[in-house]
Parts: sequence; structure tokens; C-alpha cells
Amino acid sequence: MLTAGLLVFHRTVPNSVGHLGSLLEAFLPWLGLAVVPLFGLALLRRSVIALVALLLPVAAWTYLFGGLIMSAAKPGTYDRQGLVVVQHNVSDENADPAGTARTLADAEPDLIALQELVPTALPVYKKTLARQYPYHAIRGTVGLWSKHPLTGVRSVDIKPSGIVEEWSRGLRAEVRTPHGVIAAYVAHLPSVRFRASGFATSWRDESASLLGEAIAAEQLESVILLGDLNGTVDDRGLAPLTSQLDVAEGSFAFTFPAAFPVGRIDQVMARSATVSNMRTLPATGSDHLPVSAQLTMD
Repeated sequence: MLTAGLLVFHRTVPNSVGHLGSLLEAFLPWLGLAVVPLFGLALLRRSVIALVALLLPVAAWTYLFGGLIMSAAKPGTYDRQGLVVVQHNVSDENADPAGTARTLADAEPDLIALQELVPTALPVYKKTLARQYPYHAIRGTVGLWSKHPLTGVRSVDIKPSGIVEEWSRGLRAEVRTPHGVIAAYVAHLPSVRFRASGFATSWRDESASLLGEAIAAEQLESVILLGDLNGTVDDRGLAPLTSQLDVAEGSFAFTFPAAFPVGRIDQVMARSATVSNMRTLPATGSDHLPVSAQLTMD
């Protein structure tokens, strides 16, 4: 009953102490694994009541995540009438930026959003992607490559007040696509950390609020957000974004850590558009997996 309650009513878990609510929501799908040892104990005790009670967390998990399993079993194909986009944190320690760029370009997306671009690797990304993606914009450590013209490029200030050093992780550009003009935002929110005081998300949450304010003030109707948001779509810390943008449907598409992904913290979200067919791409030299998705204009 407790497992079922945490699944269904995870928003009621307070964040006032150690951000426990956000911690739970970061790993919410994995809470279903609690059913396995509980099932073993029920068999050991030969308790019919316990076995019946297990239907509660099973039903709760299936209600929340069962549809993602079904969709992942039969992945859809991309409709080229829409836009295909790729989001990837390439890692500032990536030893193979050229190979990473080729992997992303092989998916043939219309847009590629990158984070953790460092000065030594940036020329490699520019050179490798130049032929297929003649338009690009770089602000700080984030960038956007496009098959379609980019205009109105500017930085987006999402820097938390507690960071005093130079820090630029947000950009906005207008993408002039065959389906109309779209405001594209690329962002890299601060990392979260496990500390003695609990789950440290304050900088991430403040940055998400700033980004949410920028998107709320966006004059263009169609908006897409591509970014390493350092949070899952269930995490209440991203509520300033998920409350006004549609999230990707149809797949877990866990992206981090690349060696054994336990959550999707690389996101594609949109306004006045539907995001679907979210899937991971082959591993690169990064500690994140890239994701691609379909964007269909409403």
C-alpha cells in the first residue's frame, strides 16, 4: 500500500527536508521494482492477502508507465512532414567530438542541440556538421545546428544567483522551417547533487524558473525546448517548464548515465506542437546518450 501510495501521490511527499520529493520523482519508474521482493516475501509467507495487496502497486505503476512500455515495444517511424530533432549533452571530456557529430548527423534530424561545448572541441563540431547543417548558433557552452535558416539568435539568462563566475548556458533562436517559424530554446540547467543535507536541487530549480519565465514571455506561438535539464519530467523542480510545455510521449528513453541509464534528463518539450517518438541514439564519447524525437506542429 505504501509503494502504491508513493507512486500515485508522489506530489504529496514534501520537498522541505532534503528535497525528498524531487529525489523520489527522479527515480519514480524504478519504484516499481519494490514489487519484486514484496512478491518473494508474499510467497515465502504463503499469504494470499499479501499477493492480492500487491495488485495495488502493480496497478499504480501500470497506470503511470505501462503505456510507455507498450509504445517502446512498437516504435513508430518518423513522419518527414514534421521536424526531427536531436538533443545531446556531448560532455566536456568527450575524446571523439568528430565521431559524436557524425553519430548525431546520421539520424538526419532537422535540428541538433548540444551542451557542454568547449573551445577545443567546438571547431570540430562546426567542421563535421557544416555540410549537412549550414546554419548554427553558439552561446556560451550550448549550441544549435539547423538545416533551416536561423534568425533572432540571443542568449537566455538562466544563471542562478549563487553562481558568480562566467556562466552562459541558454540560447534562443527563430528557426524558419517549411512548417512556419519556431522559437527554439537550448538550455543546460545546473546539475543536482547528493549531499549530507539531502538532494541539492536549488540551483537547478532556480534556473528552471528563469527559463520558464523566458518561455512564458515568448511572442512566437510555436516553441521547442531542447536541453539537458538535469531532471525527469516527473520532477516538480521542472514544473515551471512542464506546466506550460508538452513533454515527449511514448518512451522511457533513459539517457544518463550512458553506461547504465536510469533516467531521462535530456528533454524535448514544445508549445503548440506535439513531441513524439522519443528514442535514444547510439552511444557517443559522452556520459549521456543522445535522444531524437518527432515534432509535429498543432
